[in-house]
Amino acid sequence: MDVRINDFSTGRLSVYVGINEQAGISEQVLQAIKRIPGRLYDISGKSWVVPGDQFGINMLLDSLLSTGLFTFRERPAGPPAEHRSHVDVLFKAKIDCPNECIAHPASAERNDPPIQADQPGALDRLLERYRERIRASHYSPMTERAYAHWVELFAKEGRIPRPGEPAEPRINRFITNLAVKDNVSASTQNQALAAILFLYRQVLNIEVGDLEEIIRAKRPIRLPVVMTRDEVRAVLSCMSGENKLMAMLLYGTGLRLNECICLRVQDIDFNRNSIIVHNGKGGKDRVTMLPSSVAAPLKEHLQRIHAVHERDIAEGWGEVYLPSSLAKKWPNAPSEWQWQWVFPQKHRWRDPVTKKEGRFHIDASVVQRAVHDAVIIAGISKHASCHTFRHSFATQLLENGYDIRTVQELLGHSDIRTTMVYTHVLNKGPSGVKSPLDGL
Repeated sequence: MDVRINDFSTGRLSVYVGINEQAGISEQVLQAIKRIPGRLYDISGKSWVVPGDQFGINMLLDSLLSTGLFTFRERPAGPPAEHRSHVDVLFKAKIDCPNECIAHPASAERNDPPIQADQPGALDRLLERYRERIRASHYSPMTERAYAHWVELFAKEGRIPRPGEPAEPRINRFITNLAVKDNVSASTQNQALAAILFLYRQVLNIEVGDLEEIIRAKRPIRLPVVMTRDEVRAVLSCMSGENKLMAMLLYGTGLRLNECICLRVQDIDFNRNSIIVHNGKGGKDRVTMLPSSVAAPLKEHLQRIHAVHERDIAEGWGEVYLPSSLAKKWPNAPSEWQWQWVFPQKHRWRDPVTKKEGRFHIDASVVQRAVHDAVIIAGISKHASCHTFRHSFATQLLENGYDIRTVQELLGHSDIRTTMVYTHVLNKGPSGVKSPLDGL
């Protein structure tokens, strides 16, 4: 099967698709051409007409190559592609093994070898390439783990997606089954959809069309769990050490748990009574207050951590992980005090590559377990967790009369509607209304 591309008119190209007797081959090529914006069909010439500018040429070649059916057999000599006005590119179909591999223009630009879909280890190589694209897009490690999980389930349900295979029906079926059969929540379904769309668009370089047939899980309106001041006091009284200090920060500043455990020494400003949150949810930075009641115990905690850091330095270790390439930019920064974690692990860890020892921040599960045990000991019947401190912080600020915009900035919400959910659990709501039964 030949696909011939010739001049049609000024600024337009004519694309002729030869008829192939093997079922599905010609249809895949036609579907690839139909993905090109601005394409038209010339009835008299029995060919497709596409834009002839550089964007149109790239779209045409990328669409055809993405099917995996073609390889260049001949490229006519002439000026570079960006200066070429006459295009006559001839392809040869690989009829003996159509759709045998995952090949796409994006991989060619990155010099990635094609992944043989039917060979052992193909899924592992696809997931490795997927994680590389996730990291290149600066997604968080938690997002990377969640997205890779859904892509693995998606691939194992049928097979690894192949070029030329219609994406929409398979995505619709998988996402709909999550809601209908697995009964997942709306947020879980949306996360799975985002992970699969990233696979097609960023890894396979396949554009996904209309997905209106998806059955979406209904997103319920849920109110946050909020503890009263007495309940918070009871929970904190059942905690001790750095776990109690972190719980006090969660309640006193509205920090998320991951934001709290990732604090570095330089993020605490005792002179201005403020805490700088770097790379919070959504990669955003913000400033929140440092409660005066926690300043003194926090200073004592940092003095103990500083002594541990000095001892690590004396023993030839003491370096900490730095984000991005800051360690290359500032070689001495990993061992400097201001870059150390506020809440480091008790034991050093050894980098398997560099063989250097250092300390990472405390694991989130340590704090979660401590809060869970304290809630049980305090006799709190609510389903309270570390995030409940953040809900209680926002609700009680609104109860104290603070402006909702101020609370929004302290919490780091992009949309005011996210912050407004706390207005539904204020004491001015149903609990502030006297029942007629009490008047009998």
